[in-house]
Amino acid sequence: MRGKQYQQLKPVAPRETDGDYGRKLKSYQNHTKIIAQPGIVMKVLRRKRIILFIAYFLLLVLTMLNLANYRWSKEPQQCSHQTRSTAYQGRSDIRFLYRPSLAKKRQLVYVLTTWRSGSSFFGELFNQNPEVFFLYEPMWHIWQKLYPGDAVSLQGAARDMLSSLYRCDLSVFQLYNSPGGKNFTSLGLFGATLNKVICSYPLCSAYRKEVVGMVDDKVCKKCPPQSLRMLEEECMKYNTIVIKGVRILDVNILAPLMEDPSLDLKVIHLVRDPRAVANSRIKSRHGLIRENLQVVRSRDPKLRRIPFVDPGHKMSKKDGADYHSIGAMEVICDRTHRSLRTALNPPAWLKGKYLAVRYEDLVENPVKVLRHVYRFVNLSANHDIESFALNMTNGTNSSSKPFIVSSRNATQAASAWRTLLSIQQIKQVEDYCHQSMAVLGYERVRTATEAKDLSKSLLTASKL
Repeated sequence: MRGKQYQQLKPVAPRETDGDYGRKLKSYQNHTKIIAQPGIVMKVLRRKRIILFIAYFLLLVLTMLNLANYRWSKEPQQCSHQTRSTAYQGRSDIRFLYRPSLAKKRQLVYVLTTWRSGSSFFGELFNQNPEVFFLYEPMWHIWQKLYPGDAVSLQGAARDMLSSLYRCDLSVFQLYNSPGGKNFTSLGLFGATLNKVICSYPLCSAYRKEVVGMVDDKVCKKCPPQSLRMLEEECMKYNTIVIKGVRILDVNILAPLMEDPSLDLKVIHLVRDPRAVANSRIKSRHGLIRENLQVVRSRDPKLRRIPFVDPGHKMSKKDGADYHSIGAMEVICDRTHRSLRTALNPPAWLKGKYLAVRYEDLVENPVKVLRHVYRFVNLSANHDIESFALNMTNGTNSSSKPFIVSSRNATQAASAWRTLLSIQQIKQVEDYCHQSMAVLGYERVRTATEAKDLSKSLLTASKL
């Protein structure tokens, strides 16, 4: 009896309901299933790892942005133009993506002109300036390498070369080197032995850039050839880069460069009476044989043209050379007129960045025109450069050898065509060039007598 009473008094645990028992059983089964399937565990851990990695990456990005904002908010420091990337890249399309931006954007200038327009003398006004890095006819290398391509088809390659050169990337010259040839040096560039930068300290001890005066090419030929890398480093020191060329035929070709916000490019369009240009081309026929052919190849074969000479004239070898010299004027004047038409109604990319200079005005008043040109490109004309311009246009010689800059009576030379060209040649040039002549203020002549009357000026006001 006591035992039964004891059993009755023993505490009894609360009885589980069917629902509680079912939940515990299900939880136990699920736990057992997870343990039995390690792949599920790995998936869970992988998800956690991905989430942690994303969180860490976002934290790192935010930290970098905060640091960048702090650095940019500080006053920018002036950096030297000599700063360059330490790693030398050979390809021009990637080199400058990683170069530190310059503190001050350079003033870039292209002298747009054509053969025999007085451009060698005009370019010398920049070559003599100690603040200017000057390049003379760099696209010559393209025309020589791709001969006998026509002039128009080579325009894109010339523009691409300019794009590299204005960034002081001279490796582009290697593209036009002979297969297996030696690497280009400073003396391998066209016109190098007349270039004040290449012939002066620190690249050569023969001259000093700040001393105004023509250099002797025989002396410059003895300068040590420097690598393009060293010439690039010298280029980086200058705030003004000027390139003179005759192989860009139309200012519209330069539109992509002038629209490029990383470049501050201005164009000086040097023009000359087309009849004087034709006369000088005939005089220089032997030095321009290849160029004349390349330009003539761009003529429209469908156009009807006036006869080259009077009927019954017996053709000679000289006439053949003269034919190409004058025939090239058709293409040159057509492209000149396109440039002038654009300049008369300038698009946004050309406004304030274009200046037309007549060669006749330059030789008539060199100091005035020099000062005007220099102001346009943010340069100052000192006394030495002004004296140089005066001396080179007021010499005693009435003519000079082609492609050689020397002191002469430039005003007399500018009108030499009036007594040297036949009336048939004059009329042919006028037929090709009458549109550009009308814009630039060059009057046509009616007779040979009128052409030879030097007392009558054929210059009127330009429309530009």
